[in-house]
Amino acid sequence: MTDGFEVPDAAATGLLPAVVARVAGLADRLGAPHSEVFDVRRLSVASGVPEVVVRSLLNGRAAGEPDLQARFLQRLDLLRRTRLKPNGRRYTQQEIADGAGMSRQQAGALINGDRRPTMEHCDAIQRFFRVHAGFLTAEDPEALAGALQRTEQDLLQRLADRERGADPAAGPDQLERLLQDHGVRGIAWRAAQLPTDQHRDKVAEWLDMLLESVKRPES
Repeated sequence: MTDGFEVPDAAATGLLPAVVARVAGLADRLGAPHSEVFDVRRLSVASGVPEVVVRSLLNGRAAGEPDLQARFLQRLDLLRRTRLKPNGRRYTQQEIADGAGMSRQQAGALINGDRRPTMEHCDAIQRFFRVHAGFLTAEDPEALAGALQRTEQDLLQRLADRERGADPAAGPDQLERLLQDHGVRGIAWRAAQLPTDQHRDKVAEWLDMLLESVKRPES
């Protein structure tokens, strides 16, 4: 349980249950409110998953839009509502078309659901809105797990900073203790179970970040 949220069923949601459990454990260790780390609106904006689906997944229920085009339309609508121009206005179809390198007719057909998106369309729109690869296409449980993994990264950084602040002279062994305390063992084996190279790249990035955070200060 995470303050009202149940760990979802693994068969229905893949990586999500383990990520939820790890984030909850880190939040408890840091004394961070679960209402903060599992904030439904923030996770919806970060993942593109509708708030009602985020809440259902966090409550352990299978949920999400299985159709790629419907999911694309949901995510694109969210991007247009939450990633605004500096003046606070939405990007127009023409601005999206120009930024994504397509015609206004193409952009309009995609936005209105009159044309199924290709991976090239998705990549171009994701680059325009400066969101990560897969934002427009990942299945809802996977997208939510990705957003929570970024929350986990932030919490691990906070924990590493706190540990370093408590013992400024601590050396690289601090990282090993931190990971063991967090229950991270057999990292290479765990990484091998991840479904894509993109997931494994994230593991490497997090470890690089943590290694940097616990390096012994130079004399």
